[in-house]
Amino acid sequence: MSFSSKPKALATLGVYRKLVHILEVYHKKEVVINCENYNVNKCKHDIIVLYLIGRREYMSKWPYENEIGQTQEDCCDVLVLGGGLAGCYAAIAAARKGKSVILVEKGSTERSGSAGSGFDHWESACTNPCSEVTPEEIAHAYIDEQSKYSNGIGHYIECREGYDRLLDMESFGGKIRDTENEFEGAPFRDENTKLMFAYDYKNKFTLRVWGSTFKPALYKELKKLGVKIYDRVEATGLLTAVENGKKRGIGAMGMHTRTGKFYVFKSKTTILTMSRPARVWLFDSDLTGLCEFRPFQSIGSGHAMGYRAGVEFTMMEKSVKAEFSASGRSFPPYGTGNNHNTWYAATMVDARGKEIPYVDRDGNELKTVLDRYMPAPGQKFFLKGGVIDEAKYEYRGPETLDFEELMKRGYKLPFYADLSKMPDYERRVIWGMMVGEEGKTKVPILKYYTEKGFDPTKHILQSYGTGWQSANFLDQERQLFGAPGGIITDWNLMTNVEGIYAAGDQLYASDCCGYACATGYYAGRKAADACDNKEIIEYDILDVEAEKKRLYAPLYVENGMLWKELNAAIAKCMQNYCGGIKCEELLQEGLSLLNTYENEMVPQLSCTNPHDLMRTHEVLDILQVAKMIMQACLFRKSSSDELHFYRSDYPEKDPEQDRCFITIRQENGKAVRGEIPLDYYGDIQTEYEKRNQDYIREVSHGV
Repeated sequence: MSFSSKPKALATLGVYRKLVHILEVYHKKEVVINCENYNVNKCKHDIIVLYLIGRREYMSKWPYENEIGQTQEDCCDVLVLGGGLAGCYAAIAAARKGKSVILVEKGSTERSGSAGSGFDHWESACTNPCSEVTPEEIAHAYIDEQSKYSNGIGHYIECREGYDRLLDMESFGGKIRDTENEFEGAPFRDENTKLMFAYDYKNKFTLRVWGSTFKPALYKELKKLGVKIYDRVEATGLLTAVENGKKRGIGAMGMHTRTGKFYVFKSKTTILTMSRPARVWLFDSDLTGLCEFRPFQSIGSGHAMGYRAGVEFTMMEKSVKAEFSASGRSFPPYGTGNNHNTWYAATMVDARGKEIPYVDRDGNELKTVLDRYMPAPGQKFFLKGGVIDEAKYEYRGPETLDFEELMKRGYKLPFYADLSKMPDYERRVIWGMMVGEEGKTKVPILKYYTEKGFDPTKHILQSYGTGWQSANFLDQERQLFGAPGGIITDWNLMTNVEGIYAAGDQLYASDCCGYACATGYYAGRKAADACDNKEIIEYDILDVEAEKKRLYAPLYVENGMLWKELNAAIAKCMQNYCGGIKCEELLQEGLSLLNTYENEMVPQLSCTNPHDLMRTHEVLDILQVAKMIMQACLFRKSSSDELHFYRSDYPEKDPEQDRCFITIRQENGKAVRGEIPLDYYGDIQTEYEKRNQDYIREVSHGV
């Protein structure tokens, strides 16, 4: 890397000579001392930074330019934090309205986010021309599925606008139809539109798509619209100010993950579109990689920075039974034979090759493969991946009968997926499209398995666990997955802090890709409209300096603790004190331990380059999220089947007084509890249409 031998300023000539000596020792090269025009009493901080960072980065031979200590400012109308599906659509919506837009992404926007490597289906495309259901029906089914502990606003936006976003994607260059006629004549394909459907072949509201084409298409559209993209810049903190007695979001701060440059972004409105938390209960630094369903760096930084800024969250106490962070406990996602999601509805056989029957909602055995994709008699619809309208099954083994019942009937472990017993079009659409387009399956599964000789017309693939994670987990090894906790908003997707909006995985009870795209676009246009009567407000320089100090602190620590140690400690604390069964004493002990980590371990964190510094910042955010979860668990003084939340000291389940959203936000450094009714959003169709007549007119006129 490039590193100047002439610092901006020197504290003392002795310190400068010490720096030169270190450079000579470690790099065996002559360093010319140019002492011209320096002030030995000026900028002591600069020379210390130069000494520490210069030494470390020379030692590690960091290949990028050293910009630590430099600050860059930029401003815009709408600032989007996070460049996944939700963030890209938010930026596109705002840019279409003529606003200046900045998008900040920790990775590379063209392939970043959970959908960067692809996805295989698009749920809730309720307005597509083949659909037999209405947005209202499916949105209410989502709400009822979670016993009202659900995001009626987000789900209705998903169901009402999801197909519109698919049409957008097609116009950008993404592939949503079987244009090459690979599956002509298949029962899941509509011959007129060439759309392909998954799971429910009668109602046709979940589409099979070629998701690996989507992120590059979005990136091109962002560039076409003139969105200014800051790749490799992690957003680390929100900027706020008080205006007319109310807190308002006025921008954000961040750091380049390769050079260490500090950024300040000023904006009229800001949209949080980052990932949900991960690595909270499970973490093993040596067992990550392909066993992770989502990108390793998707850890909930937006939750942490939102909480620090006073944004309100709900359902953070909810426990769920799946893991995004498997930490070596699983095989590669969708890399084992099963009949869940991507593999639905693969034929399953036992160890002797005996086929395991599928049954419908009422326990009736299904005789054909096509029957597996059709609702039961009297059943309006069903959605694989959600227990919608009395779904056919509860998955405990093969997705048919109760696992114990299968054992009683004489089936022998292990079980296998046998695609050879399925019609050719079903076999090819599972192995070749679904497995191939879903996240992380194109290369490590489809390509490598095929190269090693796997042939789905001849071979069977062993099934492990329950679907994508391919492993079973203990009660305490929970993660925020499946309608998890997150930010609560109004119908504009604005948070309780004026000017700060949220979409996608930042929202509570978030869903899949269609949800991210629809809510992202919705938040983008609402944030753009809100710019019309706002001015950019200058930030408080003390806030910026405090954030710089927080971010760069690990660079000053010699021979300290690595970020991996703290991440592992947090996970162990959460397993021990925030497990399947909770109580006041355990939770208080756990919260106390997390506070000890913050006070005693965080100051010991040490790193040697901007990449490790980014990883360190991630763990600081994981620590913040863990404290939020622990505190939210303390706030709910009862148990709940719907939230999978159990307290031994409050065993009463779902008492009337607690059937509400319990919220948590931070004020003056303290956690504040709130309550909001489960039906706070009102009648979803009425409230949506009240606020979106302009959009409804645009869609009806094909604009």
